[in-house]
Amino acid sequence: MNDAPPSEATAPPEASRPAAGRAAAATRRWADLGSTQVVFLALLVTIVVGWILVAVDGGNLLTVETIVGVQQRSAALGIVAVGQTLAILAGSLDLSVAYLISLASLVAAEIMQAGSIPGAVAAVIGVSALVGLVNGVVITKLKVHAFIATLGVALIIKGVLDHLYDGPAGRVPESFQHLGYDRVGPIPVSAMLWAAVALTAWFLLSRTRYGYRVYAVGGDPDVARLSGVRTDRVIILTHVLCSLCAGVAGLLLASRLGAGVPTVGTDGGYDLESIAAVVLGGTALAGGRGGVAGTVGGVLLLAVLDSVFNQLEVNSFFKDVVRGVVIVVAVAVYARKRSTS
Repeated sequence: MNDAPPSEATAPPEASRPAAGRAAAATRRWADLGSTQVVFLALLVTIVVGWILVAVDGGNLLTVETIVGVQQRSAALGIVAVGQTLAILAGSLDLSVAYLISLASLVAAEIMQAGSIPGAVAAVIGVSALVGLVNGVVITKLKVHAFIATLGVALIIKGVLDHLYDGPAGRVPESFQHLGYDRVGPIPVSAMLWAAVALTAWFLLSRTRYGYRVYAVGGDPDVARLSGVRTDRVIILTHVLCSLCAGVAGLLLASRLGAGVPTVGTDGGYDLESIAAVVLGGTALAGGRGGVAGTVGGVLLLAVLDSVFNQLEVNSFFKDVVRGVVIVVAVAVYARKRSTS
């Protein structure tokens, strides 16, 4: 018979307590580490590992040209991903952005060829807002799931593009091409545009009632509705903003290509790539959790991976495999963190 008190009889050996305590503390620190910190930590690790691999191969990853190239390549995707972040935070998504980018580039190039840059920009904004409005109305008023609604709108835009265009059209004047190619020191103008879009979205989400309502609708639309939030208006406005981001990306790509191209959005895979960047940044696909800062980290992570693969001359199949593995691992890590927090 054990005469020791129950607490002493069941207590772990003294030697094991420090190890258990350290493990518990480490688990708490991991749970407390936000998704934004995780993605930027992963970005830092990717840069270090990539630099080592490229150096072993005889190259140099951290040159000014490489850094500028990463910024330029990530700008268009970053702008689209910011808009996609808004949609996903509200519990929705947008699969029409790739075709809308192509349409925006063509509208811009053809109107610019006629001699009006301001008119082209205004037309792209108008067309993009209209597409976003249609997406939002179909989702909220017709009660069509966002996946099907935006896919249907994407196919409509694809049909228009296939019917009207066989190849590149229009011409972008040199004065507008400065947007895609100029830089201030090591910072491209296109990266500044992306930063401006990201900061605007961050301000909307963190400093306005609209941002509060986006998180509320994405977290639980029924509770948000009972709390007085007009959920339909929030979702419609969110899709308009998402489409506007796609339109801005179309303008940027038109400035880089010098013309409108009916496949520029789909060739770049901006629909699924933008969703992948948002997920990598820690935004929950179910909505209500995440933010723009994490998306910026996710876009940069994908861009750095591409730069490393290009310098190592990795074939496209292996690149897609690695990117897919990175996305799956990121989702699993975030899911594990949330279960332990």
